[in-house]
Amino acid sequence: MKRLLIFLSLWSSASCCFAEDWPQFRGPEGNGHYKGEKLPTAWGQKEKPTWVVDIPGKGWSSPVIFAGKIYLTTAVEKGKDLDLQAIALDAKTGQTLWNLSVNQFELAKLPKIHNKNSHASPTPVVTADRLYIHFGHMGTYAIDLTQKSPAVIWKKTNLYSKPVHGNGGSPILYKDKLIFSCDGLDKQAVVALNVKDGSIAWEVARGLKASRPFSFSTPHIHQDAQGAVVFSPGSGVFMAINPDTGKEIWRMTYPEGYSIIPRPVVGHGMVYFGTSYDTPVLHAVKLGGSGDVTASNDVWTAKKGVPHTASFLLVGDELYTVSDGGIFTCYDAKTGKVHYSERVAGNYSASPLFWNGKIYLTNETGTGTLLEAGKEFKKLDQFEMKEATLASPVAADGALYIRTDKKLYKYQAK
Repeated sequence: MKRLLIFLSLWSSASCCFAEDWPQFRGPEGNGHYKGEKLPTAWGQKEKPTWVVDIPGKGWSSPVIFAGKIYLTTAVEKGKDLDLQAIALDAKTGQTLWNLSVNQFELAKLPKIHNKNSHASPTPVVTADRLYIHFGHMGTYAIDLTQKSPAVIWKKTNLYSKPVHGNGGSPILYKDKLIFSCDGLDKQAVVALNVKDGSIAWEVARGLKASRPFSFSTPHIHQDAQGAVVFSPGSGVFMAINPDTGKEIWRMTYPEGYSIIPRPVVGHGMVYFGTSYDTPVLHAVKLGGSGDVTASNDVWTAKKGVPHTASFLLVGDELYTVSDGGIFTCYDAKTGKVHYSERVAGNYSASPLFWNGKIYLTNETGTGTLLEAGKEFKKLDQFEMKEATLASPVAADGALYIRTDKKLYKYQAK
């Protein structure tokens, strides 16, 4: 009965998404794994895409896909204003189904962002009837997808107002709550909104005075026989929180660590996360416990080739990372032993994608690399898009989608 209840809870929180949908940042399970139909193993300029469409404005959010429709966000400069938009496309044809403006801001009054960032970097969350889009300090919005003309049914703004470098972390969905981090100069907290109306369900302060308190990580939900936990790294502190109540379960602190971006992954009774700037450290931390577990739960750490930006990929007993400078490392996930550490082309912000024994990488200039998963480094091929690409590649229904700075490409398996 306990296993059945866990399954039903996971099924409910995913809002009936299937393995071939891609409803949130890093896919159905939030770990970069695709389990659907055959994917293409070649893409780029030498391959003919199924379709390619122009995307207005600028946004580094990854697309999300549900029931044959693609959703993404962008920010379009219109004179002195910045128009935040949500766009829906038909996945089969690439045709724009609708383009909805959700809010506008005066450009001159917006905080400056990092030159690699955009005003639309967080990836949305989609269910059968709702699209949740998030723009960090510029607000969170719920769009009703059941109507012929989709409309914003609630918005939540003013949760914090002093980000550094702009927005970044994506929201996640758990049951009836939308959960995300608010890590700016004026507030450092993890927040859950009620999906019904956008009201605050709970808010948990980081409770740590970091000299550089800004961070951008996406939380991660883990559920087992002991219950559900939301993991959220921030500047100087990693928190485990009960997603139903908002009660902090345990925390781990570390020397500074700020501007944290990678989403944690879970496996082998551990949660893996990074501390980002200035010198990133990869931590493998034992699950469980209460209070401050800094001295007791750290199983292993790594310091070489650890990414500031790209999330980690866990496949079986191997943990993979790709550093900002292009060092691809394979660890034994249980012990931290390095199987190999090799250079791949370019610099990286996008997170890796895994399907059927293969790892898909995309660097910041659009060069794609296909690797074979395993304890030995095996490069299968390399492909050129020759367009700026910071959004993570996604997969659905046997197709690979790559968002560049101006376009969205679909490549279907042959």
